[in-house]
Amino acid sequence: MRVRIIFLLKNKGGYVPFHHQYLLAQLIKGLILQGGDRKYRDYVNYNFSGLKGQTKISRNGLHYYSSRITLVLSSSDKDFIDYLLKVLFTFEQVEVGNLMIVPEYVEQEHMPEISEATKFICISPLVLLKPEFNDSTAKSFINPTSDQFSDMLYESTIQRMESVGGFTQEQLASFYKFQVVPDRNYLNKIREGQKKFARIYPLFDQDVKYEVRGYTFPFTLYAAREVQEFIFSNGLGSCTHKGFGMLDIANSDPTQRATPYEVEGVKTRSQSQQQQQHSDN
Repeated sequence: MRVRIIFLLKNKGGYVPFHHQYLLAQLIKGLILQGGDRKYRDYVNYNFSGLKGQTKISRNGLHYYSSRITLVLSSSDKDFIDYLLKVLFTFEQVEVGNLMIVPEYVEQEHMPEISEATKFICISPLVLLKPEFNDSTAKSFINPTSDQFSDMLYESTIQRMESVGGFTQEQLASFYKFQVVPDRNYLNKIREGQKKFARIYPLFDQDVKYEVRGYTFPFTLYAAREVQEFIFSNGLGSCTHKGFGMLDIANSDPTQRATPYEVEGVKTRSQSQQQQQHSDN
């Protein structure tokens, strides 16, 4: 399932680095540990986006000027989502980089209609290889139009589906159809504009800094519906629990499929609005 966590921004103009997934990963890991539930201490089957809001770019990174900021969090485990939300909403304020944000309310994004041929966009960079200490392989460039690119994504997806559970070996074996087809027009425009769709990004694990190559471009995925739905909820590629590989449906407005999400101790949008009206009066 996917939820949209809406925060109030206390310091308009505050900023985070252009790529701030590692800061969000540290925040989420801190919340997991703060909750104290040992079964989630090493949990990795989740995914999240970057912070979404009205931004301007400077040498320092992304400056946010909207009154609210959104973070999309996703996992196949509803209990984990609820656990994390309950811990988050015990805090009156959290800080990400230079931003001071206040958890306000939560919405649920419902699963869109997905077929065996779905066009996705990357709302966080797609990473193929898990980094290793003193090894630069994870920074290698692999052509997105190559079979190797699709094969690596297929292998990591099947491994993750097996580790999460809920699929028999017969089902996993039947999911052999898997092909990523990048939008060639988009790639050509990026090249013509001398821009990049593949960059090197920082990643931290147990205080060790790594670097990985991430790809950001629209593509069509040909795969079984069950595989598509798993990817929509859990991300695609490696390092998804570090904030990489979150996707969304192309030409789709996720806010149109969002509804209030109720968890004990977590406010809905209507409750937040009522509280705001009360404070204004």
